[in-house]
Amino acid sequence: MSGTADLNTALSRSLVDEWARGGVTIAAVSPGSRSTPLALALAGDGRIAVHVFLDERSGSFFALGAAAASGRPAVVLCTSGTAAAELHPAVLEASHARVPLIVCTADRPPELRDTGAGQTVDQLKLYGDAVRWFAEVGAPSEADAGSGYWRSVAARSVAAAAGPPAGPVHLNLAFREPLLPTGELVTLPPGRDDGAPWVMSPAGRPPPTAGDVDRLAFLVAAEPRGAIVVGWGACVGPDVIERFAAASRWPVLADPISGARQGPAAVSTYDALLRSPAMARSLLPDVVVRIGAPLTGKVATSWLAGAGHQVLVDPDGAWLDPGRSSAERIVADPSALLDAVAARGPARTQSFWMSTWQQAEAVARRDLDALLDSWPEPFEGRVARDLVAGLPAGATLVVGSSMPVRDVESFARPRTGLRFLSNRGVNGIDGFVSTVLGAAAAAPGPVVALCGDLTFLHDAGGLLGAARRGIDATFVVLDNDGGGIFSFLPQARAGLAEHFETLFGTPQGVDLAALASVHGIGSEQVTKADDLMPAVERAVAAGGVRLVVVPTDRDDNVVRHRLAWEAVSVPGGRANG
Repeated sequence: MSGTADLNTALSRSLVDEWARGGVTIAAVSPGSRSTPLALALAGDGRIAVHVFLDERSGSFFALGAAAASGRPAVVLCTSGTAAAELHPAVLEASHARVPLIVCTADRPPELRDTGAGQTVDQLKLYGDAVRWFAEVGAPSEADAGSGYWRSVAARSVAAAAGPPAGPVHLNLAFREPLLPTGELVTLPPGRDDGAPWVMSPAGRPPPTAGDVDRLAFLVAAEPRGAIVVGWGACVGPDVIERFAAASRWPVLADPISGARQGPAAVSTYDALLRSPAMARSLLPDVVVRIGAPLTGKVATSWLAGAGHQVLVDPDGAWLDPGRSSAERIVADPSALLDAVAARGPARTQSFWMSTWQQAEAVARRDLDALLDSWPEPFEGRVARDLVAGLPAGATLVVGSSMPVRDVESFARPRTGLRFLSNRGVNGIDGFVSTVLGAAAAAPGPVVALCGDLTFLHDAGGLLGAARRGIDATFVVLDNDGGGIFSFLPQARAGLAEHFETLFGTPQGVDLAALASVHGIGSEQVTKADDLMPAVERAVAAGGVRLVVVPTDRDDNVVRHRLAWEAVSVPGGRANG
């Protein structure tokens, strides 16, 4: 390659070609000068859909949502300087939630660093240990162009992002001027003739050892009073959980966002049941098999700390045990492990323990639903329950942090055919709107989101251009004019009345429908509980990005939650308000 070759373009097109070969289909790009070569290569390829965001944070969470929905790495690209710092929240979420993300930060070449050159900061290992792999790609040279270096880096970025464990990778790309194509020769290092990636690196999870299967099978056979606890990121199909539950005759306590709250063994009312000290004592298991992250609510998590022998199963070897109560940790594919144990048989034919759980679930479910159905005005717990129950099979529900994810856990019935997504890696509200839009760009069916007004407003910038992206997404926003979760926390009961609203309640007074209208997004307000699902169905049918606003009152919401818990915690239940 001659000295006048366009090396910036050659590097960028090599990376993009290799990403496409590796299965990347979506990229989020923010405008900037230094990132021009790679932005043009992405836009000109055709195999990777490019979405442009003025705000780098919104772009990064859009890519994260697309990757979470598709299971394939997505690319996010920004220019140098503070733009790169804007990606950090999404990098952290991707790391903790194990979402494959290829983070590309453009940079000045080495000779311009630490010289006062504009938009230049130290971007080397900017995200620390949050990434699975970091590469300082370097300013392109003729020697690189004649080797497999660029293609190898790109192939490795896809493989490292896909895992295991999946997560973000960071490529820092130094470009010298001129940044625009020069018109000179562009020769790409040749790829594999069959269109395959430069390096094939199939992802896989470690199988259980014979010892793992033996120990767990012994526990299942020896202990009738067991429980299966499934949190987000469980990496196991609900059919596997059902087979294991049928063999062990143990109840399944599954957070809905795990996707495993279904089948005859599923207990959906554990949050309310375990608020009764008598019920909590009588239902405490001797053995617990935990898969995925801890349950969302503190009540069940605290209760589990007093349980007997706990086995934590994680395919990536993560220590998801904040209570430090696990006695054993198995690093293995949970599906293979549970199926191997279930196959040992014979299954228990009767279980007083399982019957006790099922009876408690039936009574609690009856009393809880009767109470919720008796309230004509919207209650946040009923909104969560009805949304989970009413969405069509094949839909995706993206659940916001704070109260919505807790209400889904507390009130949703078991069901099949609904996929859940939620940014539960670090449990923040950052980038929720953009995450939903990214998920909608990649998910095959309808995408509906449930969040509070502050979560929606926190990423209001993600609405910019949303109506023109060709994306279908419906946002159901619980508008209680503030941070509803704080009304349940000690801050609300600590004699802080003088400062509570200012520091914690934080009412914003924003007309959400007007905000949506500014962005060309249609909306509807729901003031009766029975009107929720018809409004959601209309929004989904209309297509595009739509907003359904459900006004609620924060103080009333606390009262109704307590009434709901009391309805199933008092012996015999109570279905009145």
